[in-house]
Amino acid sequence: MASSAGESKAALRARLRAARRAIPAPVRAARAEALTAILARLVATGSGPVCAYVPSRSEPWSAGALEVLRETGREILLPVVPVPPGPLQWAAYEGPGALAPGPFGIAEPTGPRLGADAVSRATTILLPALAADRRGVRLGQGGGYYDRTLSLVAPGVPLVVVLNDEELVDELPAEPHDRRITVAALPSGLVPVGGSV
Repeated sequence: MASSAGESKAALRARLRAARRAIPAPVRAARAEALTAILARLVATGSGPVCAYVPSRSEPWSAGALEVLRETGREILLPVVPVPPGPLQWAAYEGPGALAPGPFGIAEPTGPRLGADAVSRATTILLPALAADRRGVRLGQGGGYYDRTLSLVAPGVPLVVVLNDEELVDELPAEPHDRRITVAALPSGLVPVGGSV
């Protein structure tokens, strides 16, 4: 998917959301299966906590993938949206029965809250996004929660954005405060990008 660095972020987000909604269900399911296998291999090779997220229906992988990640034996932490807005809080993923609707309709773990600094213990961070570019710029949903959270991530921790292949583009609008991602996880495989941590 082509991107123009001059296109407003709002227009770009609207276009990317529409493109995701237009993906046929069988294609979405095949991509989710491929991403699950790729992310499970990635997670299985490391140690320490993994910060992940519960994907929405239009995102490129499925909520069922969280069980696959948990089966690797690593601790899986999921975000809890704070009120008022600030860095994301975290709680351990304890299975699909331990999730409840949170703000913005996003499922959240129901277990004990571990605080915002739990992300600093993570050794792998899986990030949602609408797109990313080859320089490591990530385009999120626009709420700023991950922007406020990524400053707490330890240097050198892989920041892995989960996307459809066509959502990795040459250039996106960037802000001075953006923390660059280091890897794009696509249905076709893992792609290192030009981010630095």
